Amino acid sequence: MKFLVQISLAVAVTFAAGAALSSELGDVDNGKVVFKKCKSCHAVGEGAKNKVGPQLNGIFGRAAGSLDDAKYSKSMTRAGDDGLIWTQEILDAFIENPKALVSKTRMSFRGIKDADDRADLLAFLRIYSDNPADIPEAEPTAIGTDHDLDPAILAIQGDPEYGEYLGSECITCHQTNGTNDGIPGITGWPTEDFVVAMHAYKQKLRPHPVMQMMAGRLSDEEIAALAAYFKDLE
Repeated sequence: MKFLVQISLAVAVTFAAGAALSSELGDVDNGKVVFKKCKSCHAVGEGAKNKVGPQLNGIFGRAAGSLDDAKYSKSMTRAGDDGLIWTQEILDAFIENPKALVSKTRMSFRGIKDADDRADLLAFLRIYSDNPADIPEAEPTAIGTDHDLDPAILAIQGDPEYGEYLGSECITCHQTNGTNDGIPGITGWPTEDFVVAMHAYKQKLRPHPVMQMMAGRLSDEEIAALAAYFKDLE
């Protein structure tokens, strides 16, 4: 399954690398504090090396799963091969809920739900990007469009029987027993993760052309029905 493409909107701001920044791009000082949640697995800054997770120097604009000698899941490596680039928007979505974007990532972190903390963390990491002062041209300073789903969409209660009817197209590729034989399994997903992923295809945040086409034909209610069906499929 292919994942996300770069969708970003450049914003002008000036700052020197290493200096504290407090703006709409985030507060670097607080971001350094927030990074403590990450440092058991990741390193950043001078001399940073891969740990349990990859080092994060130059993360902005980098393809997922692309660092030599870093330990990645097959899903993360495939995501990079399929076009996932770490932009401001994509990183924000991943940090909020890692498994919603890369379902079988080795990253067991539950995510950072506070939007301000995520912005501050990314402002801190931006210091260690390749060209942090090239504004607005540099990818590290790009701000993405809002990708959050309307809570009303997530609250839709899907009809699993209707989902079974709709799912006949899905199971031409995805295995109903949940195995990952070249194509990721989709059984047993939490409904919210399923809905978020399908809407990411519908919004063309995930680039797989077939999945974009399939999701684009589905209504909010139909996506909810599929989520309800596959969640309990054994």
